[in-house]
Amino acid sequence: MPHSRRDHRGDVREASSGKLSLRQRMSRDLQLQGKANRTHDGYLREVRKLAYYYDTPPDQLSEQQVGEYLLYLINERNYAAGSLGVAYSGIKFFYTITEPRDWDVLKKLRRPKQKTLPAVLTRDEVHRLIGAIKQHRNAAYCWTVYSLGLRLEEGLNLQVGDIDSGRMMVHVHRGKGAKDRYLPLPENTLSVLRDYWATHRHPTLLFPALGRNHQVNAKNSRPMGATTVQGCMKRVVEKLGVKKKVSIHTLRHSVAT
Repeated sequence: MPHSRRDHRGDVREASSGKLSLRQRMSRDLQLQGKANRTHDGYLREVRKLAYYYDTPPDQLSEQQVGEYLLYLINERNYAAGSLGVAYSGIKFFYTITEPRDWDVLKKLRRPKQKTLPAVLTRDEVHRLIGAIKQHRNAAYCWTVYSLGLRLEEGLNLQVGDIDSGRMMVHVHRGKGAKDRYLPLPENTLSVLRDYWATHRHPTLLFPALGRNHQVNAKNSRPMGATTVQGCMKRVVEKLGVKKKVSIHTLRHSVAT
């Protein structure tokens, strides 16, 4: 198996076809199919890694090379089922939508099934974990995600208008697969959201990103980043010495369980 040499020639951003680069074309195709931001970025990343591995633009690779790369991920890199599934999906998307190929190897790809159950936290563990978070916005975010059973991006994108305190419901309309749904709003979660919103009073977002001065700018249209809450969770888990593999998504699994 050839080893990757990380220079610009293998970068999907530099390989162009027509007026748009391969990266731009694939990005456009992903957006047109309504893929979520994390899916969009993940698929692009997997195709870029494939290009780096062979030091060749992905539209110039053969079916045999793509098949050997996937076997490399399985046998040498020992990719977990979830990571392998993202790699499969990203590469398959590129060679079926952006640069269509009638390859047998693409027809053989099947998303591997998870063989392990996700980690779950007890109610006491969740309270202990969130209680150890010092930053008000991160604590409010984690409690909201846990109590409502939200996905990471769903929590980040919550807006003021999504909260219906009259009916005690939350409207989630930026969820996975662009599916709308309503969720019951617990009293304590409403209190947490009100307390935190009162610290910034952003007209639209419940969890806005901070500006350069580490203060909320009312004109900022972006929610806080996923890395902010993921980094916070990682630090708290290490600080408390939690042995389970815990992430933001663990909170969703825990409340469902």
